[in-house]
Amino acid sequence: MAETPTSPLEATLAYAEDFHPEDEILRLARQRSLEVGITPTSPSGGAALCFLASAVNARAVVEIGTGCGVSGLWLLRGMRPDGTLTSVDVEPELQRLARQSFAQAGFSGGRVRLITGRALDVLPRLSDGGYDMVFCDGAMQEYGDYLAESVRLLRAGGVVVFDNALWHHRVADPARRDPDTVAVRELGKLVRSDERLRPLLLPLGGGILAAVKLTG
Repeated sequence: MAETPTSPLEATLAYAEDFHPEDEILRLARQRSLEVGITPTSPSGGAALCFLASAVNARAVVEIGTGCGVSGLWLLRGMRPDGTLTSVDVEPELQRLARQSFAQAGFSGGRVRLITGRALDVLPRLSDGGYDMVFCDGAMQEYGDYLAESVRLLRAGGVVVFDNALWHHRVADPARRDPDTVAVRELGKLVRSDERLRPLLLPLGGGILAAVKLTG
């Protein structure tokens, strides 16, 4: 449940966040995440992932940053029943916890392919144009590189999505010049200037930046 809002804007954002309640399986996955010190995508961000996966009828999805499986659960629920989620993370222990979450939700091993490794080492091994959606929630200073790989991986009409695109309200503040904030701000410029993409920025959770790939 969101904290008690102190302004109309905060009340509106809290209402949007609480519009997407999570079931027990998602709550357990979120609890595991917090216990090991990682912050998963928000319920509204997860709902956006589920919506987008459904909208593109996703059969093949790449996730950068497995965590404990919160975003993966949302993605799998939006994907086709025969779809496969390929999720990459550098931490094998997090992927072990994510596998528990997927099993509890009834997603068989064939629905999820977990790859342990650095995303920029793994992504070049994946097929050009072979994916319907790419979700990026890894190292923010690598977001620009993730974008380049995602455009290569996506089919025409596929969608790339970045979490934390507003990064705790820092991206909109030009005085914020820490490396993560600068990297996310530069990502926004790259997406907006790329004629192959049609972008959308949503103020959900930490911010969701999505873009449709227009051409093959």
